Amino acid sequence: MDCIATFETTHMAISFEKNCRKAGLAVKIVPVPRELSASCGLACRFPCSDIQRIRDICAEKNIEVGAFHTP
Repeated sequence: MDCIATFETTHMAISFEKNCRKAGLAVKIVPVPRELSASCGLACRFPCSDIQRIRDICAEKNIEVGAFHTP
């Protein structure tokens, strides 16, 4: 099952993807799904099972996530 992280800036989305991939996590930049926001923007999709590790990486690297969305 996949979760989505949304961001206020493109820079944060790219930093999120880069740092998570360096840690060996399967993340992918995707467009923000319409059901989450009508605005244009980037989000990252990742396995929900990795959410705690991803939260730790974000805290360590000062990556600002707008919100985490779980199914």
